[in-house]
Amino acid sequence: MKPTHRPSPSKTEVPQPIRADGAGAVDKGPRDVMRDLENPDMFVPPVTDAGLVPNLKFSFSDTHMQLNHGGWSREVTVRELPIAKTMAGVNMSLTPGGVRELHWHQQAEWSYMLLGHARITSVDQNGRNFIADVGPGDLWYFPPGIPHSIQGLEGGCEFLLVFDDGTFSDLNTLSLSDWFAHTPRDVLSANFGVPPEQFADIPNGQVYIYQDKVPGPLASQAVKSPQGTIPLTFKHELLAQPPMRLPGGSVRIVDSTNFPISQTIAAALVEIEPGGMREMHWHPNNDEWQYYIAGQGRMTVFAGNGSARTFDYRAGDVGYVPFAFGHYIQNTGTQSLWFLEMFKSNRFEDVSLNQWLALTPHELVESNLRVGADFTDALSKEKHPVVKYPGYSYYPKLER
Repeated sequence: MKPTHRPSPSKTEVPQPIRADGAGAVDKGPRDVMRDLENPDMFVPPVTDAGLVPNLKFSFSDTHMQLNHGGWSREVTVRELPIAKTMAGVNMSLTPGGVRELHWHQQAEWSYMLLGHARITSVDQNGRNFIADVGPGDLWYFPPGIPHSIQGLEGGCEFLLVFDDGTFSDLNTLSLSDWFAHTPRDVLSANFGVPPEQFADIPNGQVYIYQDKVPGPLASQAVKSPQGTIPLTFKHELLAQPPMRLPGGSVRIVDSTNFPISQTIAAALVEIEPGGMREMHWHPNNDEWQYYIAGQGRMTVFAGNGSARTFDYRAGDVGYVPFAFGHYIQNTGTQSLWFLEMFKSNRFEDVSLNQWLALTPHELVESNLRVGADFTDALSKEKHPVVKYPGYSYYPKLER
């Protein structure tokens, strides 16, 4: 799942905003050619695009990078992508031993490990604790208000954090160091039963991320709680979950049915092979927040009332689809396109356009669309989230 490299201007013809039918004109003014090359379907929209659809794309590469000793973070919230009101995302990296300090949120935290390994810790409201190591393809979920920490292991790590509130900012969380710094020492002394001098060197503000040594083996850090361990695990091994194999790729769905603690975020890890397409569909339960992991693709979103818009995505981009808007995603590269689609919901739900029409009286479909029986006979009563039909699939032009 290696990201596709951006094309070099020396190997790619400089694009112009001219459609094959002659619409448009040469752009002779100041321009960012690399941006135009990365966004061919926004630079020259398909003739079927129309109307006013808000921006549904933002790249983590265009965000502010928060740099600390021990790691870095960057985020996409409603500040960067105003349409994304239901969810926000944070891309974070920790060095070996780097720590995202002990903290908690008003929002639920869902995470996907992109690279490397980390140790996560947590304690719930009943004093039951949880300590585990996570690696590539693993998830974790911490309910709102539950304290936790993350620490990079040997080799460090990088991960995506998703929160069930578009206004969330990871720099505005409830942190252990911040609370101590803003509590009088005599109060700390009274609370913990130790002399005030014990707090002479506490941080003077939020630490956020800091460098520490790589922790020892998991067993060496075990802390036995008299209340026991949490009843529902905060960790889920998504890549160990058997995928739904499809003609054009694969899908792994994770929600409260197979990851019970995850009550506010549902997701699917989707692979679209070259020539494949995430079928035309929509979601009947909430907006969709996307994160592109590898490859490149394009998504057209149908907003109703004669409006549709196409966006191009590649690794590191965030996509968004408002509630119930129809859409599809094509692989426009030469390697598999991998992305996450996530929802503020406890269940993953989608409606297949193909399946809907197949299970509707064919005479009604034919009269509505002015099509013949050859079309309705080809409809599928079974849902296929990723499709690739021989002779009808999209295959991108190979890069020169």
